[in-house]
Amino acid sequence: MKTKIVAAILAASLLAGCASVPQQDQPVIDTKGVDPAKYAQDSADCNKFAGVEDPTKRAMTGAVAGAIIGGILGVIIAGPRGAAFGAELGGLHGGVGGGAAGMVRQRMIVYNCMIGRGYHVIG
Repeated sequence: MKTKIVAAILAASLLAGCASVPQQDQPVIDTKGVDPAKYAQDSADCNKFAGVEDPTKRAMTGAVAGAIIGGILGVIIAGPRGAAFGAELGGLHGGVGGGAAGMVRQRMIVYNCMIGRGYHVIG
């Protein structure tokens, strides 16, 4: 049981570990009248701020919480044999959800930062 829980947590953290704000996820900016050099610097600064948010940490926290809650629900629903299955599903679900939430948060940090610097963010 412990091996499967650890494997689920590791899988979730690997998915989230690849997380950063990819170039295609950068905000679309109305570039009319925008100095390209200033834009490049502001974009780099905003991406640096987004790096403070750690999707891997959120994935790990979500995986652990999900495993605990899933294990408890597994025991309640199916008895002692359901604990392992519930912990596995809960850990995987919590890990993936936590990693995804961290990536969305990174994207929102970049968007809000660019808006705060005066750019017209279209999407």
